[in-house]
Amino acid sequence: MAIGALTPSPSKIAPAEVQIEFPDNRLLIDLCGPYDGHLTAIEAALDVQIIRRGNVLVLLGEEAAQARAKEVLQALYLRLEGGKEVAPADVDRELRMGGSEEDTGTRDGDQLEMPVGNRIEIKTRKKLVEPRTDAQKAYVQSLFDNELAFGIGPAGTGKTYLAVAVGVSMFISGEVDKIILCRPAVEAGERLGFLPGTQEEKVDPYMQPLYDALNDFLPGKQLAKLKEEKTIEIAPLAFMRGRTLSNAYVVLDEAQNATTMQMKMFLTRLGEGSRMVITGDRTQIDLPRGVPSGLWDAERLLKSVPKISFNYFTSKDVVRHPLVAAIIEAYEADTEAS
Repeated sequence: MAIGALTPSPSKIAPAEVQIEFPDNRLLIDLCGPYDGHLTAIEAALDVQIIRRGNVLVLLGEEAAQARAKEVLQALYLRLEGGKEVAPADVDRELRMGGSEEDTGTRDGDQLEMPVGNRIEIKTRKKLVEPRTDAQKAYVQSLFDNELAFGIGPAGTGKTYLAVAVGVSMFISGEVDKIILCRPAVEAGERLGFLPGTQEEKVDPYMQPLYDALNDFLPGKQLAKLKEEKTIEIAPLAFMRGRTLSNAYVVLDEAQNATTMQMKMFLTRLGEGSRMVITGDRTQIDLPRGVPSGLWDAERLLKSVPKISFNYFTSKDVVRHPLVAAIIEAYEADTEAS
C-alpha cells in the first residue's frame, strides 16, 4: 500500500482542539449564559463548536476561529471577574469589536470611564452604557471631544440612544446644567388630522422615542421632577426659535426632517458652555416633496468647519434585531439598482 494512502493530506487533518480553563465555576455559569445561550451565540458567529468539560471549555474549529473565540471568552470572563454582568448585548459587542480589557491607563470622570485602550463606558443613574461597534465607539468619543457633533446613518444604529446617554452622563457630572431634546414634528407619510388635548399631549407622540431613551437612564421619579423643573426639556424643533441655549446639552433627533431654515435656526442657538448633537437618517426624509432636507445642507456647508465632527453609520452598525440590518441592506441594494 502506498504511503500516501496511509497519511491523510494536510487539508483533511482536523485542527487541534483549544482548551480554556476557568477557575471560578460560578463565573463560568454566567459566562455560558442561560441555557448556554452566550456560547451558542459565539458558535454561530464564529463557526466554532464549544464543549464544556467541568470548568474547561473546549473549542473546535478552524484555527483563526478558535483564536477569536478564545479572545471573546476571555474578555467576557474578565468582565465577570470585574464584577460586571454579561448580557447578550455584551457578547454581541465583544464579537463585533474584540480586544482585551487589560488596557492600562484610564481617564476617569464622575460618570464616565474611558480607558485609553479599547473600552468606553458611559455611567447613568440606571445603567452602564457601552458602544457595541467601532463606529459607535468613535461617535461617543466625538460627543465628548466636540461641542457640535453629527451622527448620520440608518435606523437602529444607536445614534440617538448614545447621544442621550452622553447627555445624561454630562448632566449628572455637572458639565451641563440642563438637557434639551427636540425633534421636528413631522408626520411620517401619514395625515393624523386634529389631535385632541393640550399642547404637550399633541406633540408627545412625536417625542416618545426621546422619552424612551431617558427612561432607560434615569429613575422615573427623578425624571418627572427634572421635567417639572424644566431642567430636562423635550420639545418640537419649532419651539427653539428665539432661544439662546447656554450650559445645555442639546440633541436634535430626526434632523433629516428639518428644513434648511430650521436647521440654520437650530444651529445658531448654540450658547456658552453648551454642546449640540444632530442625528439623522438621510434615507427616511418625511418632508413634503420638493422641500430640501436641512441635514443635507448642513453636511455640505459645515463638513470643513473645524471643531464640528461628522460620524457615519452603516447597516453593519445596527444593534437592533439582526433582521433590521438585513432589511436596511435590501433597501440599499434596491436603491443602488434603480
